Amino acid sequence: MEGGLDLTIIVPALAAGLLVLLTHVPLGSQVLKRGIVFIDLAIAQIAALGVIIAGVGDLDPQGWAVQGAAACAAVLGALLLTWTEKQWPDVQEAQIGVLFILAATAGLLLVAHDPHGGEHLQDLLAGQILWVRYSQLVLPAIVTGVIGLALYLLHGQLGRLPFYLLFALAVTASVQLVGVYLVFTSLIVPALAVRHYAKHQLLLAYAIGAAGYAAGLVLSTLYDLPSGALIVWCLTVIAVGVYAVGPKPLTPARSPH
Repeated sequence: MEGGLDLTIIVPALAAGLLVLLTHVPLGSQVLKRGIVFIDLAIAQIAALGVIIAGVGDLDPQGWAVQGAAACAAVLGALLLTWTEKQWPDVQEAQIGVLFILAATAGLLLVAHDPHGGEHLQDLLAGQILWVRYSQLVLPAIVTGVIGLALYLLHGQLGRLPFYLLFALAVTASVQLVGVYLVFTSLIVPALAVRHYAKHQLLLAYAIGAAGYAAGLVLSTLYDLPSGALIVWCLTVIAVGVYAVGPKPLTPARSPH
């Protein structure tokens, strides 16, 4: 065992994870229903690109200007995807993939001459959740409240544009807290695990996410392992277990020949 439990580190990190889950779990179920699973990666990568652009401009990495740059990039990406879905709905998933790879490679080009560029990219992908401070949770908490209120007022019935805009805001608030990998995992894995449950889907998905974050943070602290990667694995293992013991879809009866 490499270290001990430090609640002063774990508690704010867990609070950050729970904030992310509050919006990502219900939005993740929407993503599955719409069949556009990789939108979260694309929007998260675009938000990360906004952060990189702000960094190139020597803005304070913890300042509101960086948050604004990430939000503007994510919203522009959301508007573009809204337009492409309207124009070419049959290839929307492919278009999302193209946008993701363009944003990812643009980030590589922008940091190519930065001696710390690789480290910065790694932080945006894997996140630095274990070092989150309470002061960093203020803006995400506000954004989470706004998105939660919108989802409540709309009863989860989101049109194309509202969905993409809310999604962009949610990802913007979370990508700098937990990184691209955890954004994707928080959105998709709990939703996958509970998709065949008839009751309490949302509550169960929240429980899976919270347990995954808690287990990953504790284990990463005890064994001095990368917290983001370990949370991804813990959350996924728990989700697989919940799915395995849950109800299975009915197999359609074969028609007689």
